Amino acid sequence: MELAAVTPDRVPRHVAIIMDGNGRWARARGLPALAGHRAGAEVIRRHLDTCLREGIEVLTLFAFSSENWARPREEVRGLMALFIRYLRAEVKKLHQNGIRLRVIGERSRFPRRLAALMEESEALTAGNTTLTLAIAADYGGKWDILQATRRLVAEAVAGGLNPEAIEAADIEERLCLGDLPRPDLLVRTGGDHRISNFLLWQLAYTELYFSDCYWPDFDDAELQAALGDYAQRERRFGARPAGFSGLAQC
Repeated sequence: MELAAVTPDRVPRHVAIIMDGNGRWARARGLPALAGHRAGAEVIRRHLDTCLREGIEVLTLFAFSSENWARPREEVRGLMALFIRYLRAEVKKLHQNGIRLRVIGERSRFPRRLAALMEESEALTAGNTTLTLAIAADYGGKWDILQATRRLVAEAVAGGLNPEAIEAADIEERLCLGDLPRPDLLVRTGGDHRISNFLLWQLAYTELYFSDCYWPDFDDAELQAALGDYAQRERRFGARPAGFSGLAQC
């Protein structure tokens, strides 16, 4: 089936990606898992170029889930070092390209040096408007909804908010990405067909695209295939398609 052309009116504003398959990519080559994570980090740079070229406004990457702390200590330690290395090597380039960096998630468990570097990187790029790169680290969708709910409860207890007046929009604007458009397209690499506690609230009407390709092998052609698949979809958000009568056609 021929995919629709990715014309400006069919480009998603916000693309979210679950970067899965780094470990399996490494094992298939007889390498330690961390080698797969290093290879995966290199892919991000190329996809940022594609997002800039296509006019995508937000790219959100699931880098480290709240459940990933259960992985072997050596792998977790290596991932923390990789985060630090990536930020030190890439943030100035992001800034030069007008890219704003956001890190979403619970930061209290990160090494102090990494947490400080995250804050410095966000501060440096805060005024940039060409593209927002959101990195989800120690992030979980349930945690995100919980922290938003706690903020609402605190405001209600303080008297600044009437509990009877709380609506869905009040929760949404307190989520980590509440000030950004919801994801239009979610891409998951690595062959699994699940969202793994990622952006649970925000993905309610997101188009889902699953690729068997491991993340280190997910090149520009693979991303373009995902964008092309998205371009041919009709997004209805629960409504009927245009011209649909509901009557059986003979």
